[in-house]
Amino acid sequence: MTGPLVPPFTRETAIEKVRTAEDTWNTRDPETVSLAYTPDCHWRNRAEFVNGRDEIVAFLARKWSRELDYRLIKELWSFDGNRIAVRFAYECHDDSGNWYRSYGNENWEFDDQGIMRARYASINDLPITESERKYHWALGRRPDDHAGLSELGL
Repeated sequence: MTGPLVPPFTRETAIEKVRTAEDTWNTRDPETVSLAYTPDCHWRNRAEFVNGRDEIVAFLARKWSRELDYRLIKELWSFDGNRIAVRFAYECHDDSGNWYRSYGNENWEFDDQGIMRARYASINDLPITESERKYHWALGRRPDDHAGLSELGL
């Protein structure tokens, strides 16, 4: 890490902030993930509105009870001051074994301490076959040598 990941972001710190978020979400631990957000954080996730850490924890617990073997890759799209725009894709399956790749964009806004206070996510789901999967690392953090979104053609 180059130093504190607080605004205003440089290209280097924005990339680190995105990778830190990816790594945290890949823990699939709602309590841990919620700590990256201010206590009064506001989200729009698809058509659902989430406010505050308690609602974030409940939302993520629900999400990961349905989205099994979840693996996520995020990539920096743009940044300015205290805002970062990200594109991402994740793969998961449901309890019937149906696989999906979900693509999306997020807009993030941070407070002065580098804690996210707003997250706006737009997401589209694509059914895929198991053989079309591109994410094959063990659950948890994506290995440093695993290709990112651009390298995978996503």
